[in-house]
Amino acid sequence: MSKTTAIAEKKKPAARERAEVGPPMLGSEILVAALEREGVDTIFAYPGGASMEFHQALTKSKKIRTILPRHEQGGAFAAEGYARATGRAGVCMATSGPGATNLVTGIADAYMDSIPLVAITGQVPQAMIGKGGFQETDFFGMTLPIVKHSYLVTDVNDIPRVIKEAFYLAQTGRPGPVVVDVPKNVQQTKAQPVFPREVHIRGYNPMKKADDLALNEIIGLIEKAERPVLYCGGGIISGNASEELREFAEATQIPVTTTIMGCGAFPETHPHSLRWLGMHGTAYANWAVSGEFKYREKFTDPMVKVKDGADLLLAFGVRFDDRVTGKVDKFCETGTIVHIDIDTSEHNKNRKVQLAIESDIKYALGRLAEMVRKRPIQKKFVAWHQQVAEWKERAPFQYRVTEEVIKSQHMRDHLDGKTSEVILPQMVIEMLYELTKGDAILTTGVGQHQMWAGQYYKYKFPRQFLTSAGLGAMGYGYPAALGAKVACPDRQVIDIDGDGSFLMNVQELATAHIEKIAAKALILNNQHLGMVVQWEDKFYEGNRGHTYLGDPENRKQIYPDYVAMAKSFNVPAERVMYKKDLRAALQRMLDSDQPYVLDVITPYTEHVLPFIPAGKTVADMIWKP
Repeated sequence: MSKTTAIAEKKKPAARERAEVGPPMLGSEILVAALEREGVDTIFAYPGGASMEFHQALTKSKKIRTILPRHEQGGAFAAEGYARATGRAGVCMATSGPGATNLVTGIADAYMDSIPLVAITGQVPQAMIGKGGFQETDFFGMTLPIVKHSYLVTDVNDIPRVIKEAFYLAQTGRPGPVVVDVPKNVQQTKAQPVFPREVHIRGYNPMKKADDLALNEIIGLIEKAERPVLYCGGGIISGNASEELREFAEATQIPVTTTIMGCGAFPETHPHSLRWLGMHGTAYANWAVSGEFKYREKFTDPMVKVKDGADLLLAFGVRFDDRVTGKVDKFCETGTIVHIDIDTSEHNKNRKVQLAIESDIKYALGRLAEMVRKRPIQKKFVAWHQQVAEWKERAPFQYRVTEEVIKSQHMRDHLDGKTSEVILPQMVIEMLYELTKGDAILTTGVGQHQMWAGQYYKYKFPRQFLTSAGLGAMGYGYPAALGAKVACPDRQVIDIDGDGSFLMNVQELATAHIEKIAAKALILNNQHLGMVVQWEDKFYEGNRGHTYLGDPENRKQIYPDYVAMAKSFNVPAERVMYKKDLRAALQRMLDSDQPYVLDVITPYTEHVLPFIPAGKTVADMIWKP
């Protein structure tokens, strides 16, 4: 035996310990077996010519529940809802060509919001790739800008390794979507699989830990500060660092504001909570970060600063999104900013900071809390807390029945002028919060209803508010609710939606009924694209640019008829027009053990406040009704 052979023989036992050899099987069966080894219990999969081999293998799995969405986009959003509710990678599957391209919006959404997702697609046989074959698209190429990583599997023996790596990449470091594209001939090839037990990817080290020197610098900055604020985002939730955040905030007595992605990372019922900030966030959170200005009744009024904002901003697990910062160079203009993020590409990308630290946020916050316990912060920031309390008292989220509502077409068409019976969307969510005791998981579509769901429901737990934040994808709400309900069958899961958003994936009511997924849909129906209408009112003198969704020849009709539509899917549904009927209807929806649609008719004249126009500053904030 040669020396080389002897060395190879010595290595074999160790290699076998790191892998498990299975019996010969088809590539499609190897993939399903690999998914089972990753603990996958649910896949949202729509079959087609290039993926039917996978579906044949899935029918034999006793561990994976295959849910058939009625559109691939619905499947991708449902997988995202599952992932956001659990923290584990959601899995969706589609065929080649149009099946795969229908996943793109869901993949982009997961990428923007850092959600772990594994999207598996069938591909035409290798011999047809690049030849414009039936239902061929270069899915690997077209998704490159919106994935954390992607694979085109050209060897059946690579499937176990690729699936292992895909889940590892999707779920570690900064989470994100991974695409696995498998040609049909690879699915049909038989091989003896070798399933790795471990993953080692050269150059990829997802567990970054801040050093104590940098963290001690943060402690020093806190001790010098007079007006510190914790600004926290979705990274706290994806990093499972909510408990560490609460411990650190309570130990330091620093007020906490979050992004929409961070809702629930810190209990919004906590006395240190400023709720969320940004374009439609609380006035007091925006003031706390960037300062208070004299209220501008008109854009022509002069900007006059009356109170200073934070002199130290601790930005943890955030990316300084434009919907938060507005005009970015004016965001916390005079404060020292510390940015902790696991992804260094976010450091100084949108907002220049004074101290940037690369770290897993759970580790960093846990270590900071430990340091503070050993060396307690002496300052109690009494004056700062008094100022924040004054701001909170002055500018809570608020609404009222305005003259615009009273004189609106809505009152004439639907309420016969009964002002006392009008249902404002904010009161619906307030009532839902009361009835659910703040314990439900909410998903949303995108638009005004999304903002009101963020404002009028107080989130106490992470993974409680599931919304398309970065991409802003209409049609997200109900499919995501299905995924969340499958993941959390014992929780109340409700999609707060708008009539425009809900219609975009209304076909998923069939999935809900057939699969017996009791996710509820609460539609705030104003017959318009409400957020665009709000911008038309503010910036285009109310000129309607194709934002009316009803039937212009019969404005008194509620169009389309969601109640009739839901019942055609065998899903219980009802409509509420009058305020006196709202509470009982909400309770019936909550008490139902089936999927349910509650269509609540609201006026289109209502605006989301506060409102900082895009690219503007806190000085331009409209916060009074």
